[in-house]
Amino acid sequence: MRRFLNAVALGAVLLAPVAITPRPLQAQTYHDAKNNEDHQWNNQEDKAYRIYVKQNHRRYRAFAKLNDSDQQAYWAWRHDHSDAQLKIDIH
Repeated sequence: MRRFLNAVALGAVLLAPVAITPRPLQAQTYHDAKNNEDHQWNNQEDKAYRIYVKQNHRRYRAFAKLNDSDQQAYWAWRHDHSDAQLKIDIH
């Protein structure tokens, strides 16, 4: 029993850094109904969304939690605002 508890404790110590390491934004796909396009959500898109929120005097909410109407309003705005216009670096 003691060996088992030691193995569990060792496993917890080895996995702890993995559990507390922040994860980068996971790419997620959203559908733009008006233009019938799918968009990948990534760090670049997140930067554009934050600019949109600020320009439109909205309170920040995670994009995934917005209702469909608000998401579609963002995509309509996004089509008129390229990365170059928003000065978002593409890497």
